[in-house]
Amino acid sequence: MQHPFRIAAAAAASIALAVPGALAQGTLRIGMTASDIPLTTGQTDNGGEGMRFMGYTVYDGLINWDLSSATKPSDLAPGLAASWAVDASDKTKWTFKLREGVRFHDGSQLDAAAIVWNLDKLLKEDAPQFDRRQSAQGRTRIPAVASYRALDGSTLEITTKTPDATLPYQLAWIMISSPAQWEKVGRNWDEFAKTPSGTGPWKLVSFRPRERAELVPNPGYWDKARVPKLDRLVLLPLPEPNARTAALLSGQVDWIEAPAPDAVEALKKGGFQIVTNAYPHNWTWHLSRVEGSPWNDIRVRKAANLAVDREGMKELLAGLMIPAKGFFPPGHQWFGNPSFKLGYDPASARKLLAEAGYGPDKPLATKILISPSGSGQMQPLPMNEFVQQNLADIGIKIEFEVVDWNTLINLWRAGAKSETNKGATGMNYTYFIQDPFTGFIRHLQCNLAPPAGTNWGHYCDPEMDKLFDQVRNTFDRAEQTAVLQKVHEKYVDDALFLMVTHDVNPRAMSPNVKGFVQAQNWFQDFSPITMAK
Repeated sequence: MQHPFRIAAAAAASIALAVPGALAQGTLRIGMTASDIPLTTGQTDNGGEGMRFMGYTVYDGLINWDLSSATKPSDLAPGLAASWAVDASDKTKWTFKLREGVRFHDGSQLDAAAIVWNLDKLLKEDAPQFDRRQSAQGRTRIPAVASYRALDGSTLEITTKTPDATLPYQLAWIMISSPAQWEKVGRNWDEFAKTPSGTGPWKLVSFRPRERAELVPNPGYWDKARVPKLDRLVLLPLPEPNARTAALLSGQVDWIEAPAPDAVEALKKGGFQIVTNAYPHNWTWHLSRVEGSPWNDIRVRKAANLAVDREGMKELLAGLMIPAKGFFPPGHQWFGNPSFKLGYDPASARKLLAEAGYGPDKPLATKILISPSGSGQMQPLPMNEFVQQNLADIGIKIEFEVVDWNTLINLWRAGAKSETNKGATGMNYTYFIQDPFTGFIRHLQCNLAPPAGTNWGHYCDPEMDKLFDQVRNTFDRAEQTAVLQKVHEKYVDDALFLMVTHDVNPRAMSPNVKGFVQAQNWFQDFSPITMAK
């Protein structure tokens, strides 16, 4: 049989037409897993990968992530806000002092009015600048926000609906684009997308949808230590893993996200770098809890979790994963001490399934939504087929509904009750689990079911909501950690997801790529990178 990399060579050849052979020294070409260039207007699409390549490059948030270390977990860092604080007497009021002297790429000045304008573009539907596409990406990221106002040119006040210690984490998702540039291009977001203006370390100078985007350094970036060292950054959508690998092997790109696992040894022998690091990201099936879903039975949920041979999957992925022991990885500060121990125990799984009324003569049949590629989805087709076989072995028959990544995101936002899900009772969705809100609360809080939020499965448990309230009202980090451990224990003990793996964020790159520090974060900093001559 012909090797898959040779089959993919034709796809790589088509990339060669789009990537000139004679590139300027200092140009880094990256093959993304996305099938399209992420939305360029500020609030990106294509999930976390969109934010990685078109969010924290061209834009900043009020609060950013510190991406400077490979050896310690990332934490929040001042962005466009030099400082922030919650009012000691009213825990719903937060004050943000803006960094002075920051300018957008178009030369206009950042001020508190610009931040209000950006929040309006997401939250205020009668605002002239309201953008439905960006609102779809950003509104659910900041559910705590009740109101906001500029106190003066450099001071912003945000009031939350209730006391909420997770607000800084929420705001780290909100990218700030230029009101002046929007006015300049005729108050039109489609035109803005062609010549976007943020405050970030990179400027987008050209892009062709589904083909490529090119970014150059912003020499006037406010954080001089993060002014990019490269001449140019080129982004290429390559959703198929073998095509990405072939493009790297043939020299058409210098860096690929998520290389094909069976190519890792060949890449190493060819002198390519394989860079990995533990980071806060999991690979799960999000289970529907609507009426009639088989996953409403805890015995079924536990059976599925005991049926997956995670060590076998690790072998399938050439070691590029951490077998799940819970929703968070083992050793995480929020892991706690769950009583339900994940492992490969098909005999116990069959027993639980039999107790739930299923078996060889009465298999449980259901449908799961999956994508063929996408941000953080790892290698979704072979991985899902592996899980499908494991579940078949105990009496759960899975049918897959395969949709592209952006469609899956839209179905996730629509919720399990939506007819667009075509009767699916679960979806393979990988999660950024770096902070209390995006890691826990948004998935399961009762009042965050669609359209109010992204509790896709419409799960609702008053006990869990009480824990979430404690998280929000606990402003001391150590005390908050103890509450988050209780949350995670309930996630695992109630088997609320099918918890399979934790990613190690593998990237393969040319030996000419120098200076990259792979942060323990979904996002990465491309500023220190250089290309050897």
